Amino acid sequence: MQRPWYLQFWPWFLITLPMCAVVASLYTFHIAHKGADSMVVDDYYKKGRAINQDLSELKEAERLGLVAELMLQDGLLSLRLQGNHTEGEAVRVRFSHPTLADQDLERLLTSGGDGAYRYRPERPLMEGQWNLQLEAFDGRWRIQRRIALPITDRLIIRAEG
Repeated sequence: MQRPWYLQFWPWFLITLPMCAVVASLYTFHIAHKGADSMVVDDYYKKGRAINQDLSELKEAERLGLVAELMLQDGLLSLRLQGNHTEGEAVRVRFSHPTLADQDLERLLTSGGDGAYRYRPERPLMEGQWNLQLEAFDGRWRIQRRIALPITDRLIIRAEG
Protein backbone atom coordinates (compact mmCIF):
# COMPACT_ATOMS: atom_id res chain seq x y z
CA MET A 1 0.00 0.00 0.00
CA GLN A 2 1.28 3.44 -0.89
CA ARG A 3 1.59 6.19 1.77
CA PRO A 4 -0.45 9.43 1.43
CA TRP A 5 1.27 12.34 -0.34
CA TYR A 6 1.70 14.46 2.81
CA LEU A 7 3.81 11.75 4.40
CA GLN A 8 6.23 11.60 1.47
CA PHE A 9 9.53 13.52 1.21
CA TRP A 10 9.41 14.94 -2.33
CA PRO A 11 6.20 17.02 -2.15
CA TRP A 12 7.45 18.84 0.95
CA PHE A 13 10.86 19.36 -0.61
CA LEU A 14 9.26 20.90 -3.71
CA ILE A 15 7.00 23.14 -1.58
CA THR A 16 9.88 24.30 0.65
CA LEU A 17 11.99 25.75 -2.18
CA PRO A 18 9.43 28.36 -3.34
CA MET A 19 8.49 29.14 0.26
CA CYS A 20 12.14 29.98 1.05
CA ALA A 21 12.19 32.35 -1.92
CA VAL A 22 8.99 34.08 -0.70
CA VAL A 23 10.36 34.48 2.84
CA ALA A 24 13.70 35.80 1.53
CA SER A 25 11.97 38.34 -0.74
CA LEU A 26 9.78 39.59 2.14
CA TYR A 27 12.88 39.98 4.33
CA THR A 28 14.70 41.83 1.52
CA PHE A 29 11.74 44.19 1.16
CA HIS A 30 11.82 44.82 4.92
CA ILE A 31 15.54 45.70 4.80
CA ALA A 32 15.07 48.01 1.79
CA HIS A 33 12.10 49.78 3.38
CA LYS A 34 13.78 50.24 6.77
CA GLY A 35 17.15 51.51 5.47
CA ALA A 36 16.17 54.22 3.00
CA ASP A 37 19.11 56.03 1.41
CA SER A 38 19.48 59.48 2.96
CA MET A 39 21.60 60.72 0.04
CA VAL A 40 18.63 60.67 -2.35
CA VAL A 41 16.65 63.90 -2.28
CA ASP A 42 13.01 63.92 -3.39
CA ASP A 43 12.93 67.57 -4.43
CA TYR A 44 16.24 67.65 -6.32
CA TYR A 45 15.03 70.37 -8.71
CA LYS A 46 14.26 72.77 -5.85
CA LYS A 47 17.59 71.93 -4.21
CA GLY A 48 19.42 72.75 -7.45
CA ARG A 49 17.68 76.11 -7.78
CA ALA A 50 18.46 76.91 -4.13
CA ILE A 51 22.15 76.25 -4.76
CA ASN A 52 22.17 78.86 -7.53
CA GLN A 53 20.49 81.41 -5.25
CA ASP A 54 22.97 80.70 -2.43
CA LEU A 55 25.93 81.85 -4.52
CA SER A 56 25.12 85.45 -3.54
CA GLU A 57 25.84 84.61 0.12
CA LEU A 58 29.27 83.27 -0.82
CA LYS A 59 30.04 86.41 -2.82
CA GLU A 60 28.99 88.57 0.12
CA ALA A 61 31.40 86.74 2.42
CA GLU A 62 34.19 87.29 -0.10
CA ARG A 63 33.30 90.98 -0.39
CA LEU A 64 33.48 91.31 3.39
CA GLY A 65 36.90 89.61 3.38
CA LEU A 66 35.87 87.02 5.94
CA VAL A 67 38.46 84.60 7.28
CA ALA A 68 37.59 81.90 9.83
CA GLU A 69 40.04 80.19 12.14
CA LEU A 70 38.74 76.83 13.33
CA MET A 71 40.21 74.67 16.08
CA LEU A 72 38.87 71.36 17.37
CA GLN A 73 40.83 70.09 20.36
CA ASP A 74 39.73 67.76 23.14
CA GLY A 75 36.18 67.81 21.79
CA LEU A 76 35.90 71.62 22.01
CA LEU A 77 35.14 73.54 18.83
CA SER A 78 36.62 77.03 18.80
CA LEU A 79 35.98 79.53 16.01
CA ARG A 80 37.27 83.06 15.39
CA LEU A 81 36.14 85.33 12.57
CA GLN A 82 38.11 88.15 10.97
CA GLY A 83 36.88 90.62 8.39
CA ASN A 84 34.16 93.23 8.04
CA HIS A 85 31.41 91.34 9.84
CA THR A 86 29.30 92.63 12.71
CA GLU A 87 31.16 91.99 15.95
CA GLY A 88 29.30 89.68 18.29
CA GLU A 89 26.71 88.50 15.76
CA ALA A 90 25.51 84.93 16.06
CA VAL A 91 27.00 82.44 13.61
CA ARG A 92 25.43 79.20 12.41
CA VAL A 93 27.92 76.32 12.19
CA ARG A 94 26.94 73.28 10.15
CA PHE A 95 28.96 70.07 9.83
CA SER A 96 27.45 67.85 7.11
CA HIS A 97 28.74 64.35 6.53
CA PRO A 98 28.81 63.53 2.80
CA THR A 99 27.06 60.17 3.20
CA LEU A 100 25.66 59.84 6.74
CA ALA A 101 22.90 62.36 7.36
CA ASP A 102 22.36 61.18 10.93
CA GLN A 103 25.90 62.39 11.79
CA ASP A 104 25.19 66.00 10.72
CA LEU A 105 25.54 68.75 13.30
CA GLU A 106 24.12 72.29 13.20
CA ARG A 107 24.30 74.90 15.95
CA LEU A 108 23.78 78.62 16.33
CA LEU A 109 26.73 80.01 18.31
CA THR A 110 27.22 83.33 20.05
CA SER A 111 30.62 84.82 20.75
CA GLY A 112 32.19 85.10 24.17
CA GLY A 113 33.79 88.22 25.62
CA ASP A 114 37.01 87.57 23.70
CA GLY A 115 35.19 87.33 20.34
CA ALA A 116 35.59 83.55 20.02
CA TYR A 117 32.73 81.17 19.37
CA ARG A 118 32.96 77.94 21.38
CA TYR A 119 30.90 74.77 21.42
CA ARG A 120 31.37 71.24 22.76
CA PRO A 121 29.32 68.76 20.69
CA GLU A 122 27.29 66.14 22.57
CA ARG A 123 28.99 63.38 20.58
CA PRO A 124 32.44 63.51 18.99
CA LEU A 125 32.59 64.12 15.26
CA MET A 126 33.75 61.14 13.21
CA GLU A 127 37.12 61.22 11.52
CA GLY A 128 37.03 61.74 7.77
CA GLN A 129 35.65 64.18 5.23
CA TRP A 130 33.02 66.76 6.23
CA ASN A 131 31.31 69.70 4.57
CA LEU A 132 31.62 72.76 6.81
CA GLN A 133 29.37 75.82 6.49
CA LEU A 134 29.64 78.99 8.52
CA GLU A 135 26.95 81.59 8.00
CA ALA A 136 25.50 84.66 9.61
CA PHE A 137 22.41 84.05 11.73
CA ASP A 138 20.32 86.01 9.23
CA GLY A 139 21.89 84.35 6.15
CA ARG A 140 23.62 87.45 4.77
CA TRP A 141 26.94 85.70 4.15
CA ARG A 142 28.26 82.16 4.12
CA ILE A 143 31.65 80.46 4.06
CA GLN A 144 31.85 76.82 3.09
CA ARG A 145 34.60 74.30 2.59
CA ARG A 146 35.24 70.57 2.64
CA ILE A 147 37.46 69.67 5.57
CA ALA A 148 39.09 66.54 6.98
CA LEU A 149 38.78 65.69 10.65
CA PRO A 150 40.61 65.51 12.98
CA ILE A 151 42.21 68.95 12.81
CA THR A 152 45.74 68.76 14.16
CA ASP A 153 46.40 72.44 14.92
CA ARG A 154 44.11 75.07 13.42
CA LEU A 155 42.36 75.46 10.13
CA ILE A 156 42.16 78.77 8.25
CA ILE A 157 39.16 79.11 5.92
CA ARG A 158 38.95 82.06 3.54
CA ALA A 159 35.73 83.16 1.89
CA GLU A 160 35.72 82.26 -1.80
CA GLY A 161 32.83 83.28 -4.02
